[in-house]
Amino acid sequence: MSKLTLDRILHTQGFGTRKRCRDLINSGEMIIAGSVFDDSNTAIETDGLEFTVFDQPWIFRERVYIALHKPANFECSRKPSHHPGVLTILPDQFTLRDVQPVGRLDHDTTGLLLMSDDGAFIHTQSSPKHHVPKVYVATTHDPVTHELIALLLAGVKLHDEPAPLAAETCRMIDENHLEIVLEQGKYHQVKRMLAAAGNHCTALNRSQIGNLKLDELGLAAGEWCYLDAQQLALLKPPFTI
Repeated sequence: MSKLTLDRILHTQGFGTRKRCRDLINSGEMIIAGSVFDDSNTAIETDGLEFTVFDQPWIFRERVYIALHKPANFECSRKPSHHPGVLTILPDQFTLRDVQPVGRLDHDTTGLLLMSDDGAFIHTQSSPKHHVPKVYVATTHDPVTHELIALLLAGVKLHDEPAPLAAETCRMIDENHLEIVLEQGKYHQVKRMLAAAGNHCTALNRSQIGNLKLDELGLAAGEWCYLDAQQLALLKPPFTI
């Protein structure tokens, strides 16, 4: 457990500069256990701390781990260029505490997106060296064939890639849908692999990362949730995709 002053607590949770946080506290905006705390220099334990600011309840979190059901037409960038950024879906506090997407989904790709302010976690989940599998469901322009599946499993050559890239697993769902599992996370990888194999991806959804499944989180498009320790454990090996 650790003690922090109230202004430091609000600052670490993304409520603004230390001065801004002191002003909020000194004006009586911070409530803990039903009581107003208006001395920003008061130090309290942060373990399990719950507080309210602007009538909004918060739980102190040293780091945040978030799952978002990304809708279409949002960019996974802190500086989006053509569409709103995914951070606009979350409360402003997350931008101020430097929450970032873990990897990227194309603006038109939907599904499970992780977000965090934990740099080590972001690196582990993003790096191909850690072999975290991602499961995608692709909608294809042309019918899925056994030959297409075989090509994706054997590996296809992409422009600017030194060696062919292959799916970890790949299976037909129905005539125009296939499930493909990748570990590399290259730029537009699913779409480019399908194009190289002679088909075209018309829609793409990421349904799973590691053993964390979007449908088990119960999130509709545009909804998000904090990940607890049990859910975070699903992102670590061994994987049973």
